[in-house]
Amino acid sequence: MSITLSILYLIATITFIIGLKLLGHPETAKKGNLIAASGMGLAIIGTIFLHELEVSNFIYALIGGSILFGAIIGWLIAIKVEMTKMPELVSLFNGFGGASAALIGIVEFGHNLGNTTQIIPIIAAIVIGSITFSGSMIAWAKLNGTMWKDIRLPKYNIINNLFFLGLLIFSAFIVWSNTNSNLIVYGLLLAALVYGVLFVIPIGGADMPVVISLLNSLTGIAAAITGVLYGNMVMIVGGILVGSAGLILTFAMCVAMNRSLANVIFGAFGGDETAPAENGKKGGTIRKTNPSDVAVMMNYSDKVIIVPGYGLAVAQAQHVIHELEELLTKKGVEVSYAIHPVAGRMPGHMNVLLAESNVDYDKLIDMDDINPQFSNTDVVLVVGANDVVNPAAHNDPASPIYGMPILDVENAKSIIINKRTMNPGYAGIENELFFNQKTSMLFGDAKATIQELLSELKGMQ
Repeated sequence: MSITLSILYLIATITFIIGLKLLGHPETAKKGNLIAASGMGLAIIGTIFLHELEVSNFIYALIGGSILFGAIIGWLIAIKVEMTKMPELVSLFNGFGGASAALIGIVEFGHNLGNTTQIIPIIAAIVIGSITFSGSMIAWAKLNGTMWKDIRLPKYNIINNLFFLGLLIFSAFIVWSNTNSNLIVYGLLLAALVYGVLFVIPIGGADMPVVISLLNSLTGIAAAITGVLYGNMVMIVGGILVGSAGLILTFAMCVAMNRSLANVIFGAFGGDETAPAENGKKGGTIRKTNPSDVAVMMNYSDKVIIVPGYGLAVAQAQHVIHELEELLTKKGVEVSYAIHPVAGRMPGHMNVLLAESNVDYDKLIDMDDINPQFSNTDVVLVVGANDVVNPAAHNDPASPIYGMPILDVENAKSIIINKRTMNPGYAGIENELFFNQKTSMLFGDAKATIQELLSELKGMQ
C-alpha cells in the first residue's frame, strides 16, 4: 500500500470518529453525517486510483458506472422516502450491507483455498452477512406491513438454537476439511439465509427497534471481517465503529425496555394477534373530549408537554404539531416534547420526525429529564403513543411491560390522549392511562384533529 493511500485511509478513519461523535446530538447530526460520508468517499476514491493492482480501463468504467448508478438510486430513495417509512429504509439499506459482505465471501472463497487464515474470515463474512441480509428483509417486511403477523413455530426457541448450532458446526467443518466445493459453500450461504429468517420472524413488532439496531451491529461486524480479509484498515475501523455503536445502542434500548437482549430475541412479546380492548370494558370508564374543549384547556395553561408516538408519524402530523407548539408559545405557554428512547419504530425516530418540521432541538427532552416535570404540567397531549406511557409498567407485576421505564404522564394535572381507536399498542395490552380520572380521549386522525385544535386556539384571545 502506498504512503499516500495510507494517509487517505487515516484521514477517512478520523472523519468516521468525528462524524460518529457529532451524530450524538441532533443539532450536529447532519454535519457529522456529511463529514463521515466525505471520509468514506475519500477512501473509495483512494482505493480505486491508488491501489497497486493493474486494472483495465473497462474495470474502471464498470466501477465508475456502478458508483454512479448506486448514487442515483440512493439519492432518489432518500429524497422520496416518507418519514414514516424511515425505519423500513434503514432495514433495507442495512440488509444490502450484509449482502455485500456475503457476496465478497463467496467471491473470495475460490481464491483462498488452503489458506486457513483467510478462509475463517471468509466463512464468517458469508454467515454473518447472510443472516443480516435475510433478517433485515424480514424486519423490513414487518415494519412495512407486508408481514403483519409474527409467525411462531412450535418450540421455535429450540428449533432456532439447534439450527444455529448446526450452522456453526457446518462452518467449522468447511474450515477443517479445507474443501474446494462451491456447492458446500452455497449450502452454507442458504443455511445462513434461512437462519436469518428464523431468527427475526418470531420477534414482535414492539421489539423491532432493538432488532434493527442489533442487525445494524452485525453489518458492522461483517464489514470489519471483510476488512481483515483484504487487510484494509479503513474497512476494519469503520466496521468496528458501526458494530460497537450498534451494540451499545442495542443494550441501551434493552435497558429502556427493562429487558435483556436474550429476552428480546427469545421472549418475542408484542405480537399483533392480541384482540383490542372494547371501549374500556376491562379497565373502566373513559371520558371523551373534543378539540374545542382541549383548546380552552391549553389556552389557559402555563405549561404543556407533548408526547409524540408512532401514531404521529403515521398521520404525518409533525408539521401541524409544530404549528400548535409555536401558537401556544406565542400565547405565553411553555411547551416541550417528551421523548421516550424506544418511541416509534427505530432508535431516535421521534427526534428525526420532529427535526423534519424544524422543532427547536432544545424542546426535545429525554425521558429521564422530562419525568420530574410532569407533576408541574397543566396539560399533557399524548399523540399516538401507547406502551411508553402505560402505568402498568409501574403498577402491574403481571404485565409484560412491568419494570419498563416509561414517561410519567399520569402525574400531570390533565391528560389528553389523541388516538384513532382504543386499540392497544404493540405490546398488545390495555393502557391503564386511558381510564385515569384525569384523562380525556380525543379520538381521530392526529393531523386532522390537531388542525381543528389549531383553528380553535387561533380564535381565542
